[in-house]
Amino acid sequence: MIGEAVVAGLGADGYAVDWVRDGRAAELSVDTHTYAVVLLDLGLPMRDGIDTLKSLRKRKVDVPVLIITARDTVADRIAGLDAGADDYLVKPFDLDELSARVRALLRRAAGRAEPVLSHGSLTLNPATHEVRLEGRPIELSAREFALLLALAEHAGSVVSRAQLEEKLYGWNEPVGSNAIEVHIHNLRKKLGEALIRNVRGLGYKLD
Repeated sequence: MIGEAVVAGLGADGYAVDWVRDGRAAELSVDTHTYAVVLLDLGLPMRDGIDTLKSLRKRKVDVPVLIITARDTVADRIAGLDAGADDYLVKPFDLDELSARVRALLRRAAGRAEPVLSHGSLTLNPATHEVRLEGRPIELSAREFALLLALAEHAGSVVSRAQLEEKLYGWNEPVGSNAIEVHIHNLRKKLGEALIRNVRGLGYKLD
C-alpha cells in the first residue's frame, strides 16, 4: 500500500518511477538503469535494504539514496547513514515531505543550493511547479514541466530523446513514438519557438 501511494504521489509530481519489491531486483535495476534518486525500504525480501545499500556503495554506485523504513531508533538511523544513505525517512510519513526530501537530494546531486532554477528570463520552481517567463506565469502540465526541468538542469547541453523519455515515463507506462515531440511542440507554443532547440540526430537543448 505504501509503495502504491509513493508511486502515485511521485508520478503526480511529474517523476518517472520504477518500483521493484526485493533487494536483488533493486540491485539489478540500479545496475542496468540510470536513476536520479533511489528510495530504499530496509525490510526487503531476498536481500535486506542495508546489505543492498552496502553492495551499491562498495561497487561505487553514487546515486543518492533515501531510506524509507519503520526502523526508527537512533541506532537504526546511524546504521543507515553510515552504510551510505544520504537521507532517512521514518514511516508513517507525509508524501509532501517525501517529495521535498527528493527535491533536496536532486539539488545536492546537481550541485545546487538554490531551490528555484533560473535560465535567462525563465524560472522554474520544482516545489510548486511554477514557471515564469519574463515574470509572466506559464501554465504547464506535469509532463511538460518535467521535460522543461530536465532541459533546464542541463541548460546549454544536448539531452537525447531517450534521456527525456526516461525522465518522463516509468517501465509500465506506454510511450508514444512521438510523445517527446508533442511535449516539445506544446512547450514551444507556450514559451516561444527559440528557447528549445532541436539538435538534429542528437536531441534537444535549452538555448
